[in-house]
Amino acid sequence: MAGGRGTRMRSAVPKHLHPLLGRRMVDWIVEAALPLAPEPLVVVASPDTATAFPGRTVAIQERALGTGDAVRSAREALAGADEVLILSGDTPLLTTDLLEELAATHRATGAGATVLSFVPADIRSYGRIVRGAGGNLESIVEAVDATPEQLEIGEANSSIYLFRAELLWPALDRLQPVNVQGELYLTDAVRDLVAGGQTVVVHVAADARETEGVNTRVELAAAAAALRDRINTAHMLAGVTIFDPSSTWIEPTVTLEADSVVHPFTLLRGSTTVARGVEIGPHAVVIDAEIGPDATIGPFCYVRPGTTLGARAKAGTFVELKNTKLDEGAKVPHLSYFGDAEVGAGTNVGAGSITANFDHRPGQPKRRTVIGKNARIAVDTMFVAPVTVGEDVWTAAGTVVSEDVPDNALVGFPPRQTIKEGRGGKRDG
Repeated sequence: MAGGRGTRMRSAVPKHLHPLLGRRMVDWIVEAALPLAPEPLVVVASPDTATAFPGRTVAIQERALGTGDAVRSAREALAGADEVLILSGDTPLLTTDLLEELAATHRATGAGATVLSFVPADIRSYGRIVRGAGGNLESIVEAVDATPEQLEIGEANSSIYLFRAELLWPALDRLQPVNVQGELYLTDAVRDLVAGGQTVVVHVAADARETEGVNTRVELAAAAAALRDRINTAHMLAGVTIFDPSSTWIEPTVTLEADSVVHPFTLLRGSTTVARGVEIGPHAVVIDAEIGPDATIGPFCYVRPGTTLGARAKAGTFVELKNTKLDEGAKVPHLSYFGDAEVGAGTNVGAGSITANFDHRPGQPKRRTVIGKNARIAVDTMFVAPVTVGEDVWTAAGTVVSEDVPDNALVGFPPRQTIKEGRGGKRDG
């Protein structure tokens, strides 16, 4: 269910679409459900967000009339399903393992419905799980409607359910808007099943954090930190060294091989792949890049999409690379920008060098710089693209390369130094 506005986020962006460590919040829930092979997987969206889920089956909740109405909106899309697993689009810490446990409990007990509950440290305004004498569900009571005794209950409703479909749809048909908001609630459908003599069981999440909902930006930040820790722990257990996990942010789509090293204040994003022996950071950002074995990045380095570093290549301090390939052993060690470039194996680039790849005339594409093997690029060399520089080329300090350079050439000659003795601290009259 991802049809709500999430007004407590105080944002023009609907709550479920807020970014969270490389994914939108709702995408974390979808990713948790996909290994269960749901057929179909239906996203309930509002009319405003119906186009935000390309490739997914979308059911539109025309008006925000409660969780019961949201599920009812998906009835046509779920025609023929034997079971309906209902997930809330604001529980990004949910795991596939927990959903599999919920399904196992549901099927083992033959229940009409199974409710996923949790026992949080602070139950706040979550609905309370009221159990009957046999331990099965008696009712779900919203905090605003609970008696003082019910408010003492520590078990909360996660708003995640698994229903037998032939019981769910009639229960939804019987819902009435009996609350002040005039909305239809899934909790009332659960109560309807219990009243009709159906068994509704409760599965308790072992880790309460997995079912915690996100309603504010404070809770969004807490969820991001929990996901960060989960991802970093998995990498460290697989052989990656992360010196300070609390300051290292790695998106779930990033791949790191064992014996790679990540220093503090590093952000790895997108489809980035990091090979064995790589050392990154501190203070490095790497996005959609391929980093080869034993390469070095940082400190204070920005590696942008489309960049590839070969084995033992280096992108050093205050270096920015974009859509650039550094071949094996190539080095851009300091204070340089290379965009839309290829740097040959063994080439070393001096500090302050850049590629001028952008044509200011409207509509012109970025232009490419190609530098051959074993070149020695002196400090403050500028490459005005498009330009090709051959192998074993040397440039002089302060050179502007605007034409192609053949192999084994020296290009650029700085102005001859002029010394006027006795003129220190004086100006010409």
